[in-house]
Amino acid sequence: MKTTVDLPQLIDCIGDAVIVVDAHEKIVLWNPAATRIFGYSEEEALGNTLDLIVPERQRQRHNEGCRKSMETGTTRYGTSLLKVPAKHQDGRTLSIAFTVGMLFDEKHQANGVVAVIRDETERFTEERALKKRLSELEAR
Repeated sequence: MKTTVDLPQLIDCIGDAVIVVDAHEKIVLWNPAATRIFGYSEEEALGNTLDLIVPERQRQRHNEGCRKSMETGTTRYGTSLLKVPAKHQDGRTLSIAFTVGMLFDEKHQANGVVAVIRDETERFTEERALKKRLSELEAR
């Protein structure tokens, strides 16, 4: 028996954020997990750029990379898991891990980027505390 998948339902029910930006770097898809992770409602996010969640010190590099990906239709990250800081609506810093993929129109022109994002803040904080503790123990 073949199972059909309701893609909108899938995007809405998964625990990872799914964010899509168009060729003009405007957010065109923002799922409920993105709201949970970053604090912005879908209405607040749609039509904005990723400056909402990219910390100011990383924006220039991020925006240059996004523009280059749109121009070339490629991303240098492929299926690599990227780990970077992000920011929540309330201003706090998050640690996120994500993958990105290029989206194309019927003429195979890049017309968007999709990111699937997981909040790793708790794990990152615990890992940093363990490393600090280990360092303290080794120093004794």
